[in-house]
Amino acid sequence: MSIEPGAVAAPPLKSRIHGCLLGGALGDSLGYAVEFDPIEAIRQRFGPAGLTDFAALDGGSHFSDDTQLTLYTVDGLVEVLEWANDGVGADANACLWLAYLRWLATQGESVPPQAPAQPPRWIDGNEVLRHRRAPEDACISGLATGEMGTVYRPVNPDSKGRGTVKRSAPFGLLPFIASDAVYKLSADAASLTHGHPSARQSAGSFSLLIHRLVAGDALADAAATVLTEVRGLKDVAAELPERLEAAIRCAGTGVLSPEELVRQLGEGWVAEEAFAVGLYAVLATAPDADSALSPEDHFRAAMALAVNHSGGSDSTGSIAGNILGAYYGQECLPAEWLDALEAPDVIRGMADLLVGVTTA
Repeated sequence: MSIEPGAVAAPPLKSRIHGCLLGGALGDSLGYAVEFDPIEAIRQRFGPAGLTDFAALDGGSHFSDDTQLTLYTVDGLVEVLEWANDGVGADANACLWLAYLRWLATQGESVPPQAPAQPPRWIDGNEVLRHRRAPEDACISGLATGEMGTVYRPVNPDSKGRGTVKRSAPFGLLPFIASDAVYKLSADAASLTHGHPSARQSAGSFSLLIHRLVAGDALADAAATVLTEVRGLKDVAAELPERLEAAIRCAGTGVLSPEELVRQLGEGWVAEEAFAVGLYAVLATAPDADSALSPEDHFRAAMALAVNHSGGSDSTGSIAGNILGAYYGQECLPAEWLDALEAPDVIRGMADLLVGVTTA
């Protein structure tokens, strides 16, 4: 394990799980307040620096479908591990599909009649998760087919929207499994709604990044390792390594303007762009050897960079928050932001369920 400048003592897994889920929700909530807004409108509303604090939102912001789907990913994985802890093997992708179908029902959509009936779980009783928060069309339409999409029998075969990568951090939080298993779990689950190779490869690669951070890698080392893995993928979609290379290269030059960020990395509407922007925001604001930047300072700076651009700010903010929460644990999360966060008890409740089945 390598230690980079500004690194802190390795947090325990419980702190990483809570940090990743809460950090993602914070980035999602901050970004959701300006999603779809061009940078000019963001500056006009919040000033030249854009939106940098929950205090500017008059009481906070709602989280979006990014956090909803992330929590339903957690629920699917928890069910798999509950079966495993009872000595029973379960089809992981089937459990995730059933979890996502329950999320589909929360969005006011009819679950296809050919889909398996299933009893409700704890997550389904939380009213806050039943609000429709601009879900991606492909997530809705892919699940509404009633078919469990696979890599070999994809639904939405041409879709590579960010709906896969934004929900995939929880796969990387599973301890004691091999990297290739993390990637496969995540990529297979992406195929439930999106058929384009870049959608599943971006999701799998993002989960690998979280996995490497949980294993103790430094931020820059984890990013370099994932890029190497991506380059070695069979039939890799060319745009994914190109975007990740650009993210790492741009981070080395410092903080870009929002306009230049979009020119170099994209707006974040598709999977590889959302991953690249979130990763860039984390790396570009990381402390160096001479910096006194605290984990909380790093989190604030990365969120400001991740959400202030023309594009999918909720997803790029969520991804950056997932990364830093997994790396630092809960230490990096601003207390007053957590006070403004919508339904933190629900997020912590799902985090505790994941902690319970992974540390028992």
